[in-house]
Amino acid sequence: MTRIRGLIVFLVVLLAPACVWAQEPRPHAILVLDQAESRGPFYDLLFSGLRDVVVGHTHSNVTLYGENLDLSRFGGQAYEQNLKRFLHEKYQDKPIGAVVAIGGASLECALRWREELWPGIPIVFAMVDELDFARLKPPPDVTGVIVKTPLADSIRVARAVVPGLDTVAIVGDPWDRVVVFRSWVDEIATAAAGLKVITIVGEKMSDVRKRVADLPEHSAIIYSSIYSDGEGTFLLPRTAVGLIAETANRPIVVAAETFLSPGGLGGYVIVPSVIGADAAKIALRILDGERAENIPPASGGVKPIFNWEQMQRWNVSESNLPAGSEIRFREPGLWDKYRWQSITAIAVLLLQAGLIAVLLRERRKRHGAEIESRHRMSELAHVNRSATAGELSSSLAHELNQPLGSILTNAETAELILGSQSPDLDEVREILADIRRDDQRASEVIRRLRSFTKRTMFETKDVDVNELMREVFDFLSVQASARNVALYLKASPEAVRIKGDPIQLQQVIINLIVNSMDAMTAIPYGRTVIGRAELNGGKSALISISDSGPGIPVDKLAQVFDPFFTTKEQGMGIGLSIARSIIQAHQGRIWAENQTEGGAVFHLSLPLSAG
Repeated sequence: MTRIRGLIVFLVVLLAPACVWAQEPRPHAILVLDQAESRGPFYDLLFSGLRDVVVGHTHSNVTLYGENLDLSRFGGQAYEQNLKRFLHEKYQDKPIGAVVAIGGASLECALRWREELWPGIPIVFAMVDELDFARLKPPPDVTGVIVKTPLADSIRVARAVVPGLDTVAIVGDPWDRVVVFRSWVDEIATAAAGLKVITIVGEKMSDVRKRVADLPEHSAIIYSSIYSDGEGTFLLPRTAVGLIAETANRPIVVAAETFLSPGGLGGYVIVPSVIGADAAKIALRILDGERAENIPPASGGVKPIFNWEQMQRWNVSESNLPAGSEIRFREPGLWDKYRWQSITAIAVLLLQAGLIAVLLRERRKRHGAEIESRHRMSELAHVNRSATAGELSSSLAHELNQPLGSILTNAETAELILGSQSPDLDEVREILADIRRDDQRASEVIRRLRSFTKRTMFETKDVDVNELMREVFDFLSVQASARNVALYLKASPEAVRIKGDPIQLQQVIINLIVNSMDAMTAIPYGRTVIGRAELNGGKSALISISDSGPGIPVDKLAQVFDPFFTTKEQGMGIGLSIARSIIQAHQGRIWAENQTEGGAVFHLSLPLSAG
């Protein structure tokens, strides 16, 4: 029987209505009372943080009301009675689930008015410091977020940013009008122990600006808030910071986020969006049925934040700041500007790394194949040069015979003169000069031939196109004369320099000129070959070899550079194919066309030297 009774009691307790443990869900409406006025950025950020949390509430829709009490500018019993009457008339038919009081003065009014305006409705406070919370002694169903902004924190920041700090200047409104930092006046004696304290409190803005412009070297300014210029004009505390910063000769330590951008250096600052968000979270817990007295007050909404621009102005090192400090207004680096682009690029590079690793081997193989191909091309080009030299052998022999014959004749003449009884030594000197000249001419012919026929690997160097063509035309002049062909060189009036292998480029031009002379064999007279060198738009060199022959059959134009294609009875068909390979190895282009006035023309386009 006893066990049955115990079981019944346990079930009753377990199945008891939820209201025994938590209050029923309240009306989903929040009334926000802010002690400041609505024009300032601080309120905008605070209300935005609160609204964002309320709007994001997923359980149900919540109505949000907001009132700005403007207690920083207005006060007194009559003003308070008018406010209370206004709120009663405005919200008497609106069910309110929770009142959110922003600031100590706002909380104080809400506590006095609650019995008459919102009986039994929980109050959530925010931006209330420890001293105000202790002074007001709110009942258990009043909870919220306590903001800790002791003067000691601001002085600790001042010591960190000003080496050898010996003086602090506290700037703000009269202490009885400061709504957030009112407790600082009681902390000065202990927080600023060992420092000289200059109080610039309750003065005209014009006088404040003068005084902060003449502070001692090892000092810092600690700003609370100023709402008036002292001459009848209302100021936002944020605007007042900017006015002070314009003339201040020392850094300004501030305790609110909105004081940073006008000129505050920074400090342990109140972050209004966090305050609003924290207050909204507690209010929503209450609307959802949690009892206010079961939610203990917490601390939050303050963090060390600093202004990078002011740090640079006052030469403050980031390493001297409190741990966990956030830096605002820093000029973003490349990583910050292009972080996602950089991450994407890195990801792409990592993906490509695998492909690159696979392709490296193929690249090495290809590189080896290119070297082998160039070697084979050089070998084939050498064979072609040797064959061309064979074709030119008769003219080369004739070109050598002329200077050698002259040398022999001059030597015999010199012997006769020297054998006479009175030799004419002046004439002998002239003969010796002729012998030297003819010897140099023969040596030059041999040098050209050796240079043309020697076996060399592909090697690029700086080449003067005008000089290159001049040497070729001189080299072929004897053969052209023997074949009754007139050679004309029209060099460029400007310097035309390219990077290339001069021997192989000469081989190409020689092949083209010899082909042109071969093509004019059947022409009885008027055989001409014209070479031109010119700049092509400042980016490439253009070499042209034209002749007065019959031209190239139109249906054969596309085949003239194919291997083993030839129109000669004894030709091998590799000369033009080798020429194309050499030009392509020089990153150039070669093509052929017929001239309108008759004859064929071959064009070479080669990139200019970068130097």
